Amino acid sequence: MVIRICERHEKSEQLEKPENPVFQRRNSNMYSVAAPHAKGKSAEDNIFAANNRAIALAEKIGVENVVNATVGSILDEDGSLVVLDVVKEALNHLSPKEFCAYAPIQGYRAFLDDCIDQCFGESRPDGYIDACSTPGGTGVLHHVVHNYSEVGDEVLITDWHWGAYDSLIDDNNRKVRTFSFLTKEGHFNKEAFAEAVNDVLSKQDQVVIILNGIANNPTGYCMSVAEWQSAVDVLKDAVKDGDKKAILIPDVAYLDYSGEKQECRKFFKVFGGLPKNILVVCAYTLSKGFTMYGQRMGAMIGISSDKDVIKEFVDINQYTSRATWSNCNSAAQNAMIHICQDPAKIEKLDAERAKYFQLIQDRAAIFMKEAKEEGVKFVPYISGFFITIPVTHSQEVCDYLEKENVFMVPLKKGIRLAVCSVSKKKMVGLAHKLAVAIKAAGAEQ
Repeated sequence: MVIRICERHEKSEQLEKPENPVFQRRNSNMYSVAAPHAKGKSAEDNIFAANNRAIALAEKIGVENVVNATVGSILDEDGSLVVLDVVKEALNHLSPKEFCAYAPIQGYRAFLDDCIDQCFGESRPDGYIDACSTPGGTGVLHHVVHNYSEVGDEVLITDWHWGAYDSLIDDNNRKVRTFSFLTKEGHFNKEAFAEAVNDVLSKQDQVVIILNGIANNPTGYCMSVAEWQSAVDVLKDAVKDGDKKAILIPDVAYLDYSGEKQECRKFFKVFGGLPKNILVVCAYTLSKGFTMYGQRMGAMIGISSDKDVIKEFVDINQYTSRATWSNCNSAAQNAMIHICQDPAKIEKLDAERAKYFQLIQDRAAIFMKEAKEEGVKFVPYISGFFITIPVTHSQEVCDYLEKENVFMVPLKKGIRLAVCSVSKKKMVGLAHKLAVAIKAAGAEQ
């Protein structure tokens, strides 16, 4: 069984035009009773809007005649939302109590242990490790920014990033600081990272870094183990005197569609044995790996060489959970517990993930082959849900594509193509349409 997708659950990427970004404060002369820090906020979503236009057009002229490449969820070859069979079975067998009872604030212990095991696989890093439940990976980001940076601090992220990072940082009254994620040769930019880290730490006592380096959204780039090690080495050097601190958040939302299960997890080992003034917090989510997007369930997994740091990690983040969402989704936690306690179900889970990983890879391969033939450039893609086409005038290019019944997401520096949601049949010829649109819009790559 598959479920027809009817709406988006993704937040927007940055738009081309800085004067009209989504999730940004708007200047207005309208009367307001909001507090100064909240005044002018707005959350109109460009992706929701594009997806809704695509859906409306599909209803009018037929799904087969519309390419909807906006959706950050896995759709099958018929355009239906994929829910893993093992997940559906687990949800269907939950008792009313497992669905409806309050979960502990930290989360069920079995769930937290399962998250740690599922996240790290055979590459569990050395050190003290514990976890707290969160509503998806977004909850992890909120808590770390809130509890490990101060008002006015700069939070460091890559230039290619999920647009919700901007609003999450801004909403906590912090400042966005970006660095160039990739070199011109298409590798992790260690030098730019080091420069940014050291500059931020010259102005504040500690730095929070969000690094979506595995199946990056929106590019699909995956950092190698050596590149992750180089990032850690930068942090070790930056805080070696002991008076500064670094908090690294590996955002691993797309981990389960980034490569072979154990191979793609080897980088976690580099987070073991770090100085106690470096805390690593993995942003783990059930949204993609367990296809439970709308259940909003995940966990923040802390790694430290210091026992006190991890005790503090649990204490302060439980406190903040109680002060925000209180308890997380009980049904999703119990469904994961039921799956992970049965080796046969884990084997089925892994097989289903591998199937859809290969499907996404096949779709991406079609686009990349044709893009090279058409002379359409794209950011180096390795795995994940998205491919990014760097281009100027991204909004104009997308507007032209919509005239051809093709819907994509305009970014500040390019266009995001959701290879997770476009069938192989519809992927054929898509690069040509992009090439035509780029030329028609007078855009450059």
